[in-house]
Amino acid sequence: MSYPGPVRALGPPPGVRPQTLLLTFLGKAVLGRGIAVFSGSYLAVMDRLGVSEQATRSTLVRMVNHGLLARYRRGRKMYFGLTPHAEAVLAEGEHRLWRVGAVNRDADARWTLLAFSLPESRRDERHLLRSRLRWAGFGLLRSGMWIAPGRCEVSTLLPDGQLRDHVHVFHAEPAQPAAVGQMVRDAYDLPAIGGRYQEFLRRWDTPRPLPAAPDDLARQLWLVSEWLVILRDDPRIPLRHLPADWPAVDAEKVFHRCHDQLNPRAREILDQVVDAIEVPLP
Repeated sequence: MSYPGPVRALGPPPGVRPQTLLLTFLGKAVLGRGIAVFSGSYLAVMDRLGVSEQATRSTLVRMVNHGLLARYRRGRKMYFGLTPHAEAVLAEGEHRLWRVGAVNRDADARWTLLAFSLPESRRDERHLLRSRLRWAGFGLLRSGMWIAPGRCEVSTLLPDGQLRDHVHVFHAEPAQPAAVGQMVRDAYDLPAIGGRYQEFLRRWDTPRPLPAAPDDLARQLWLVSEWLVILRDDPRIPLRHLPADWPAVDAEKVFHRCHDQLNPRAREILDQVVDAIEVPLP
């Protein structure tokens, strides 16, 4: 499996939703600061990213309805701050960004195996469980048999007690270590995962990424949002089981380099655009 080097710069990443961009902004501007931000500041930031006022306002309302934002009125102005749920979501994202990363150099040979069987009458629960498993880094090895690298804690994936009765979990090491590579190729779509990292490199591994962006704040918010989306779709398979030219290694270096280069000016612009009030920390 070969991944060609960067050849051209691309525009802003497609498929990054307004809510993802807003969460990235909240992580940069609000997380841990005990503040709520004026609605006009959200509109100004999202306008930099090409998101319309209507889309931004509807996303803010949706996030309030989903328990991610709390409203605060001061005079005629409306401010939005984080809820405890949003703090937890953003803290998890920060952990994945800066502590876990994209490259798994773990030498642990164990894998988590999960098998389940649900009747056709519980099709919706089956679909939900499959979605949760993929989100947690599991790949489908055989019908009804899922695998994930390392020792995964699956209790949070199975909040329903009745669902647990249909799921069996094991932690094991492969009897034939040499066969792990084929097992990984069977369970995961490596070309698709690697292709996302390669697209990231084409977009960001250039002297001047996103030249049409209005400023470095917009570039940084696009950068972090795209990187988070990629990380959340990556099962973090140990590097020793992946192709020698696995593009996540270079992509992670490019992410940190671009973030550091954009950060000074992005912070200046952020300080200028954010109108905030102090509120109790969630």
